[in-house]
Amino acid sequence: MSNKQLQDAYIVAAARTPIGKAPRGMFKNTRPDELLVHAIRAAVAQVPGLDTSVIEDAIVGCAIPEAEQGLNVARMGALLSGLPNTVGGVTVNRFCASGLTALVMAADRIRVGESDAMIAGGCESMTMVPMMGNKPSLSPHIFDRGEDVGIAYGMGLTAERVAERWKVSRDAQDQFALQSHQRALAGQQAGEFKDEIAPYTLVERFPDLATGEVRVKTREVSLDEGPRPDTSIEGLAKLRPVFANKGSVTAGNSSQTSDGAGALIVVSEKMLKQFNLTPLARFVSFAVRGVPPEIMGIGPKEAIPAALKAAGLKQDDIDWIELNEAFAAQSLAVIQDLGLDPAKVNPIGGAIALGHPLGATGAIRASTVVHALRRRNLKYGMVTMCVGTGMGAAGIIERL
Repeated sequence: MSNKQLQDAYIVAAARTPIGKAPRGMFKNTRPDELLVHAIRAAVAQVPGLDTSVIEDAIVGCAIPEAEQGLNVARMGALLSGLPNTVGGVTVNRFCASGLTALVMAADRIRVGESDAMIAGGCESMTMVPMMGNKPSLSPHIFDRGEDVGIAYGMGLTAERVAERWKVSRDAQDQFALQSHQRALAGQQAGEFKDEIAPYTLVERFPDLATGEVRVKTREVSLDEGPRPDTSIEGLAKLRPVFANKGSVTAGNSSQTSDGAGALIVVSEKMLKQFNLTPLARFVSFAVRGVPPEIMGIGPKEAIPAALKAAGLKQDDIDWIELNEAFAAQSLAVIQDLGLDPAKVNPIGGAIALGHPLGATGAIRASTVVHALRRRNLKYGMVTMCVGTGMGAAGIIERL
């Protein structure tokens, strides 16, 4: 084996679409591959000096890669975005960590010296492709051993298990949800998302019954659709539990089903010099760890320390943490268990307010971290999330 030292992987572009609500939001008629194309084009536009013919592959995360986001949506997106035919494409699936895993895989290709320029991304339409896919079929063998039964639990039920085991109250969950909306709204008003969001032009067609013609209406969307100014603790408290009769997890303290896409461009130092590019950030480390499926939400508790160890960093070194808010219950349990600084966790809101388009979330939140670190002159950021069937993932990024 070669003893060649790993080289650094640099992020030179990070862009995303606004996030739409599913199933009746602004992207209800927009295909996920179209959202991916938009994100790729926006990322490429951020580095006009880069010759796209040097990009070797596009790695794209998607949690339910079928129907409108099937047929290797990564390759489809690369071709439809206008990239040269020489750019490959591969779709990867690690459920909610798919987009982050795509970034890790792209960075690793560069770190081991097998590539010099890669696209990493994620896309998901929870409007067009149902949560479990069009034909869900779990292996019956998950019932052979008691410890495997948790695989069959719905995500909400796993959140109830976490809330019970880590003693996270209903009020604490609702307060966390309210804070997510408040932070997201404040972030939108302050223009915190401007650098990462590429505005999308919606084209809508309506029949004119009087003339028999089809009227075309266009509008530009540039903000995530989820944050609600009318969210209140009183309103959240009135919502009924949806997963357990006497539970505490509600639609209001859970992540929103959503549509969206994100894309990043990762290059080697050779590319930086060849095209005189300014790196936005350096990819530092990644870790994934497994936990019992019935408490999948606690996954980041295991992945975060592992990613920190791989980076040679301490928890206090991390300035910004994007902890995906699958559920308030699991987010609070992770914060509580690891002793994370709440001020550093989702400073401009999380998935409860902003949305969680499954396989796209990792790429979207990585874009948030990259631009937030530069905007606020911070050093290290982290993207972390729980993952279905019992996993946690965490990736660390350094501003340069």
